[in-house]
Amino acid sequence: MRKWALVLCLAALTLLTGCERNLDYIVANEPCVRGVVEEVGTETILIKVDEGEEAAASSDRISVSLNVENKDSVTHFYVGDHVAVYYDGKIAESYPAQISTVYAITLLSGGEERQAVEETG
Repeated sequence: MRKWALVLCLAALTLLTGCERNLDYIVANEPCVRGVVEEVGTETILIKVDEGEEAAASSDRISVSLNVENKDSVTHFYVGDHVAVYYDGKIAESYPAQISTVYAITLLSGGEERQAVEETG
């Protein structure tokens, strides 16, 4: 009986740890929208969507949740940062549009505000 309990515990642990996808997997397999951070809130950032992005056809600005699944993601932003947001493919049609299920956010380049903070230490 103890042997089966141990097997079940190990199987459950394997399933639970396998649920979190690493950043490389997310970048390679999930939809992405790129843009420049215009506002930083405690729970969201507002991005101006890059021209040419598919999402720009429906909205030029998107509010992005900072409740990010992948903990290797960048979660501290400055106005002017250029970011890539990996999400579940669903964008709520409002203005600004909204992405609530975020898998990862990566920093493509830092804006002037980030550079000024980094220079002053």
